[in-house]
Amino acid sequence: MWTAAGSLLTWLWLLLCQGFFWRTDVRLPPRREPDAWPSVCVVVPARDEAAVLPDALPSLLGQDYPGRAEVLLVDDGSTDGTGELARELARRHGGLPLTVDSPGEPPTGWTGKLWAVRHGIGLARARDPEYLLLTDADIAHAPDSLRELVAAARTGGFDVVSQMARLRVESTWERLVVPAFVYFFAQLYPFRRIGRKGTRTAAAAGGCVLLRAEAADRARIPDAIRHAVIDDVALARAVKGSGGRVWLGLADRVDSVRPYPRLGDLWRMVSRSAYAQLRHNLLLLAGTVAGLALVYLVPPVAVVTGLATGNAAAAVAGASAWLVMTGTYVPMLRYYRQPLWLAPLLPFTAFLYLLMTVDSAVQHYRGRGAAWKGRTYARPDAVPDES
Repeated sequence: MWTAAGSLLTWLWLLLCQGFFWRTDVRLPPRREPDAWPSVCVVVPARDEAAVLPDALPSLLGQDYPGRAEVLLVDDGSTDGTGELARELARRHGGLPLTVDSPGEPPTGWTGKLWAVRHGIGLARARDPEYLLLTDADIAHAPDSLRELVAAARTGGFDVVSQMARLRVESTWERLVVPAFVYFFAQLYPFRRIGRKGTRTAAAAGGCVLLRAEAADRARIPDAIRHAVIDDVALARAVKGSGGRVWLGLADRVDSVRPYPRLGDLWRMVSRSAYAQLRHNLLLLAGTVAGLALVYLVPPVAVVTGLATGNAAAAVAGASAWLVMTGTYVPMLRYYRQPLWLAPLLPFTAFLYLLMTVDSAVQHYRGRGAAWKGRTYARPDAVPDES
């Protein structure tokens, strides 16, 4: 009964005191078109992305942007013809100018993506843009996406404007896991707090990050975060820590085209970085597992055991916590246009995430942690620092 009551109190606190994380109305802030449109370089790191590039790259090349803009695709050692396919798509679709280049293998201390981003930013500096749009090779943008991002940044005085791309939700496992992924992210980093002056909360979504070039120089992006596996959050922290302003919200017409049809695909997506999020700390892992159990697993267990043993107080407390949990998940399901009967299943999905987090730690200590597309990254304190 007392454990269930603790879970209920935790949910009431999350409902009212965690930045209203469960609301999904944080979209691009008010904006007006500037008198003069600044120049933009779009940097796209890509490694073995031939399968998704035809659905994403043409959307960037076809941006309806009034100012000067071009796309820089950095082919990060692909073996599937990503670079040549990008050139062919540019020839076929036209639109913004496209440059394809390769940085070579990343040196020790760099993740592959950030090494590619560094190379892309280096290419961009020769064009002297005012803004950089960092976007992934699996992200499709509406034709006015760049225009809207720049207008929002100029109007609000933001150094970073980032949108959480709407992830693909078609298979059964995607329906169970993907909306919860964004829900948990918003719970950790409430979007309302990120954009508010005077707060320390900082995060971005790596699929769509408009970054002021001057702010990137001031925050030493990406050199200052070169070993970060969760590079989007690290980027936002670096910019905010150097005095910049950051905004993050949900996207309306920025979509990920990458499929995750099987549970194993989603499992790898989460487990590759979960333990890095916990700073490779066993105490934080233990606390996270205990917290997930208290918040998400105790309510249904309390209902079942309370009814089975005749402990009405435990059943009522558990049911109340479960009801609040379910209610806070409904807006995210609506955002993803999913049936609301999935909301009471959130404890099951949270249990999957608990197992993924534990597996992330196990893979780390087996030497296979933070592995992605053929590369495995050491934890930051194992990497020699560079001045």
